[in-house]
Amino acid sequence: MSFCSFLGGEVFKNHFQPGIYVCAKCGHELFSSRAKYEHSSPWPAFTETLREDSVAKREERPGALKVTCGKCGNGLGHEFLNDGPKRGQSRF
Repeated sequence: MSFCSFLGGEVFKNHFQPGIYVCAKCGHELFSSRAKYEHSSPWPAFTETLREDSVAKREERPGALKVTCGKCGNGLGHEFLNDGPKRGQSRF
């Protein structure tokens, strides 16, 4: 499943079938469906990445990190710190 090309409507927001979400540009594995949860944002929401090297992060502002593909650098959005479904979890 390709994740977040940001070129139109997001087809995976309400998709909860088992699987792995990958970078739309290079196919690098990013997130597992086990880490996906329902959220009010217009994009899919995840609590964690598949592996430590799945994404690269840099601070954009306090509480928000800019997230890119760990392999090709494709922009994926943000990690919002302490905004996950449980206390202390992030939302990607």
